[in-house]
Amino acid sequence: MHKIIKKLLTLSAFSLSASLMSPLSVADDNVIVDQSRNRTIPINITLPNNSNQCSEQAKCPVVFVNAGYGISYNNYSFASKLFNAQGYLSIAVAHELNTDPKLSRKQPYLTTRMENWHRGVVTLKFLVNQLSAQYPEYDFSQLTLFGHSNGGDISALYAAIYPNEVSQMITLDHRRMLIPRNKNIRVLTLRGSDYPADANVLLNETELKKFPVSQVMIEKSRHNDMYDGGPAWLVDRMRKEVVAFLDN
Repeated sequence: MHKIIKKLLTLSAFSLSASLMSPLSVADDNVIVDQSRNRTIPINITLPNNSNQCSEQAKCPVVFVNAGYGISYNNYSFASKLFNAQGYLSIAVAHELNTDPKLSRKQPYLTTRMENWHRGVVTLKFLVNQLSAQYPEYDFSQLTLFGHSNGGDISALYAAIYPNEVSQMITLDHRRMLIPRNKNIRVLTLRGSDYPADANVLLNETELKKFPVSQVMIEKSRHNDMYDGGPAWLVDRMRKEVVAFLDN
């Protein structure tokens, strides 16, 4: 299994290197166009509450918020707001366009969904390269990645390909892409109680003793409810778990 993952990551990294030398154009405040792929990228950037304290000499942290498949990138405001309160520049990204292929429903997902995740990684890397120049007072070299479901799978793949550029990863019940086993990347994954993760996605007891990963099961929570539209108790629980992780 790990040999297959290594091969897939090698292929992804090779194709990424050929796709990132691309010019930037801004259509409006919320859409960036990657001209090399002729792809519009809707984004929502929110500044930290203490943005006046961020400077090139004292850079503030950056988080990318990656939505679950079929859920709007604007439907994780609970996360963006808590990150803003913690001093983060928050960038919510729309990874799915109407012209994209549908997410594969065929097993094994680790290979059949790699095209989707890889496209998401290319998008994130493009945004890192472009926005770091536009926002020099923020640190794009040590990212926090936040993702729900398929957005968590994209986050995990990015962390696997670019481990030196990710300091933290938070996922809401992602179930397909393996959590990075990396001592330099802190991970919090909040687990829904209605669906299991695929084999080897989560760490076993031995691995949990070696790596800075927290796997928190939230009883009576549903995978599809882990966003702004979920029940108030669940949104509040997720908020508290993420803040505790960031404060640790």
